[in-house]
Amino acid sequence: MKLTNIFYSILMGAFLLLLAACDKGKDDFLYKGDMLPITIKGYNGSSGNLEIKVDTIKFKSEFPRGSSNLSDAYTFQANENSVKVTVTEKATGKLVLEKEIKKEDGPATISFFYLDGKVSDMPEIPAVEPGKLKISYMFKPTLTGYSQPVDIALIKYYFTPKVAEEITRIRNVKPNEFSELITIPTFSTASQPYNGQNTSVLFLVYIYKAGTNEFYTEGTGYTWHVTSSTAPKPAASAAASKLYIFSESQAANSIRFIKDLEL
Repeated sequence: MKLTNIFYSILMGAFLLLLAACDKGKDDFLYKGDMLPITIKGYNGSSGNLEIKVDTIKFKSEFPRGSSNLSDAYTFQANENSVKVTVTEKATGKLVLEKEIKKEDGPATISFFYLDGKVSDMPEIPAVEPGKLKISYMFKPTLTGYSQPVDIALIKYYFTPKVAEEITRIRNVKPNEFSELITIPTFSTASQPYNGQNTSVLFLVYIYKAGTNEFYTEGTGYTWHVTSSTAPKPAASAAASKLYIFSESQAANSIRFIKDLEL
């Protein structure tokens, strides 16, 4: 019994010494300063990644080409109330944007739109209205290098008779620039009669040489497929307000499109 008491006393003594040591060094482990969440979001239209720094500390991830939404956190040191955030092109070191954020403002969100070496605010998207489709486009001819204005035509395609019925078009759209916003009524793509025969309906978006009904791919070495070559678009039957940036890809020599950004 005496041996047990001695062992217990030794054990308690060791525990108290450990507790005292931890208490003595607790300042070494306490979190000093405030952690500020920082979100960087937007569109990178450059040829490579962007590098983000908060003060001299790199974000844990680089901002890739296209759209992205990145988050990290910065710990303010004692007596530090603000910090500078910089975004640069990784390959060239070119400064894209610089912004000071303050601890007192709380969690920070920085958004930007970077294209053709210029930075601006992200585009505003109009409110959704029942029964309407609102769409704006930016066309980037990354394969063909097509440099002339185009018409972007919204098409109702009746599959069985293979008839393309134009709803409307956005005229004289310059490559790499946003088009005007266009509005059309929503419509059903369910099976429906056409000239007495039921047919499925597709919502397609064609691109013509401006002022013509000739596909812009004529003379480029690429062909246009009547149902697979279509710019991005929302569902035809549900109200929506959308902005798309899209670029070219291919299937064999048939033109296809990649949706780079959808807002």
